[in-house]
Amino acid sequence: MRNLDLAPLWRSSVGFDRVFDLIDEASRWAGEDNNYPPYNIERIGEDQYQISLALAGFARDEITITAEQNVLTVEGSKSDKGDRQYLYKGISARPFRRIFSLAEYVEVKNASFEDGLLKIELVRELPEAMKPRQVAINHSGEPRSIEHKKAA
Repeated sequence: MRNLDLAPLWRSSVGFDRVFDLIDEASRWAGEDNNYPPYNIERIGEDQYQISLALAGFARDEITITAEQNVLTVEGSKSDKGDRQYLYKGISARPFRRIFSLAEYVEVKNASFEDGLLKIELVRELPEAMKPRQVAINHSGEPRSIEHKKAA
């Protein structure tokens, strides 16, 4: 079962376009090499996340991080420095492009590159209007009466 038919879900739901797009996108990427570069996604707090990519052999200036509207893209391409003749080349240095879909209100806060690990810190910051709030309950000892205007 390679192809997932989402037509029944499209017909009976409203407002889930982003979820369906994610499912469709994930099914398209399933056939490609999703193992390079290796990465971890960690939850380091209630609304804090960290993506770590193992980028051995890459320099800081050979990596590009782009964050735009719910999509985080990490790209890398090795610049060929000098004419080297390898007897054996086991360290992969092929170009890569890794795309991460981000939930709404998730923002990239920081990125660091140290010891061959690229770490990207993400934070989910809900706007004040979206955060839960408590509503005070007014109490009065007397029942309220509703006044009506008499018809003329």
